[in-house]
Amino acid sequence: MKILTNTKYALCVLLLATMVVLAPQCNTISLHTDDTAVSHVLWDSLLRKHVCPDGMVDYAGFMQDSQHLNRYLQLLGSSHPSADTWPRSEQMAYWINAYNAFTVKLIMDHYPVESIKDIRRGLPFINSVWDISFIDIAGRKYDLNQLEHNILRPLFEDARIHAAINCASVSCPKLRAEAYTADRLEAQLDAAMRAFLLDEVRNRPAASAAYLSPIFSWFSGDFERSHGSVRAYVNHYLPEPIPASTTIRYLPYNWQLNAAPAGCAGAEHQGIR
Repeated sequence: MKILTNTKYALCVLLLATMVVLAPQCNTISLHTDDTAVSHVLWDSLLRKHVCPDGMVDYAGFMQDSQHLNRYLQLLGSSHPSADTWPRSEQMAYWINAYNAFTVKLIMDHYPVESIKDIRRGLPFINSVWDISFIDIAGRKYDLNQLEHNILRPLFEDARIHAAINCASVSCPKLRAEAYTADRLEAQLDAAMRAFLLDEVRNRPAASAAYLSPIFSWFSGDFERSHGSVRAYVNHYLPEPIPASTTIRYLPYNWQLNAAPAGCAGAEHQGIR
């Protein structure tokens, strides 16, 4: 009887956890405002200074520039993207930058931390770091789950988003050392997906044995929507496609913080543009 009770409890926890994972995808957030678009120049300068050429992040350096980051976050918070007046590219660039900048802020507020998953609030196994409502935009509170699953994914239906947003972990796609901007968004998103797929730390799509990031499994529907299958999607961006005869397998995910070693010089100090 005790075993049955424990089994029922475990199933209940699993069901609740599943409901929480799926819940953010239920309601798309699209607001109509009179707010104007914001500049991402400040975020761009911070990224060039504190993202290393290998994609690791100098969080200690970000902390020294916390006033500049806070100023950028306040700028984001002053204007909410509008479905009526903002071009699609302007909205999309805003939300990608917001996701990445607020993730850096979250790490800074708890630094040092070994993994973003160590930051928790609420019920164990139910609430995660991505459910923390700490993002204030035009008086509205958001969490990272909402930015990804209620805004970025359903509004724009562009799977390249998964290569653009960074979850502060080693296996995440690298944080780009420049801000996303409306005028360059298409080229930036294409470059981000290609770089992610050709990054041997995160993907190894060889013809003989193809190992991909589990992101392609977790969000397979996003990739299948535009190209019919995960294989067809990744082959669109690879110089050498994965043959139909090659089985695709998925790598384990490393949630260790993507923190750069002390003294890492960002792209700005490497003369990289």
